[in-house]
Amino acid sequence: MIQHQYNKLVRDRIPEIIKASGKTCMTEILSEEDYLRMLDAKLDEELAEYHKDHNIEELADLLEVIYAAAKARGYTLEDLEQVRAKKAAKRGSFEKRILLVEVQEA
Repeated sequence: MIQHQYNKLVRDRIPEIIKASGKTCMTEILSEEDYLRMLDAKLDEELAEYHKDHNIEELADLLEVIYAAAKARGYTLEDLEQVRAKKAAKRGSFEKRILLVEVQEA
């Protein structure tokens, strides 16, 4: 029997998908504290995968983890979008591709 250790946060349907493929898996439900810690680790993992592949699938994975982190920290998706929109209105977005090279003070 071959065993693979993962110890990582996975999407809700992954155990079901593993079982449907004829394999077995062991899971556990995380405490709130461990869940937040694992969400942060998952965000790092997904960002690294995006940096490697630069594809829309990895961007979608990043969004899914960001949405989960927002909910886990007590925010709604509407809260997140409102803050994003407010910051974009006040400070702009990244559409103009501006690179700040230097700031000089008198």
